[in-house]
Amino acid sequence: MFHTSNSFNLSYFYVILTNGKIGTVYDLCLSRKIKRERYMEILEIDSLKTLKNLSEKEDRSFLLIFKSGHEQSMCALENIAAVSVNADVKIFTVDVNNVRDVHPAYSVTSVPTFIELNNGKAVNTYKGCHQPGFFENIFTQSTVDLGSDDKPAQKPVILYSTPTCSWCRTIKEYFRKNNIKFRDIDVSRDQKAAEEMVKRSGQQGVPQTLIGGQVVVGFDKAKIDQLLNIN
Repeated sequence: MFHTSNSFNLSYFYVILTNGKIGTVYDLCLSRKIKRERYMEILEIDSLKTLKNLSEKEDRSFLLIFKSGHEQSMCALENIAAVSVNADVKIFTVDVNNVRDVHPAYSVTSVPTFIELNNGKAVNTYKGCHQPGFFENIFTQSTVDLGSDDKPAQKPVILYSTPTCSWCRTIKEYFRKNNIKFRDIDVSRDQKAAEEMVKRSGQQGVPQTLIGGQVVVGFDKAKIDQLLNIN
């Protein structure tokens, strides 16, 4: 059994109904689910078996492993809900307070952890709370760039840069030359993104690139080529 999240515009509360009765309530706003024909669907999972049965049927889906009452976990949940993306996105959520067999199966030792799944198998893992734009980039790339039988889908790429950085321009040109889709974040204008970048890598310099959850500091061509399968 699993609980389907039916969302209503109730003073910014996200309500999960269980057998027609109010179950879990999150202080979020998902009112756009009512307004849009395509939307994010959030399913609360109660066991590893349920997760596998559902996710293995999906070419692309996502898993958020979190802990209710935990500040960073609720931050991640809220920022995911804040994403506005014109695509059908299915997200499974697991609260480690209630479900104990999912996080060991994915070798998760800290929360929140956000995992991209391909037919139930983890392909990318992201730890911690991120800004809505971070999740939007993942959702957009995952639903648009599905790859082919011969070429796997491109990993999500987020570039942290500044307008005056020469190496930033170099790496952008390299991505464009190799047809790499990426999201460019100007950290000179986005203080929250800059703080997030430094917290993740421990480095203040740019460029910094997040490729499928892995940080690349500077224009490390060898590492970029390896992560993006550039020959």
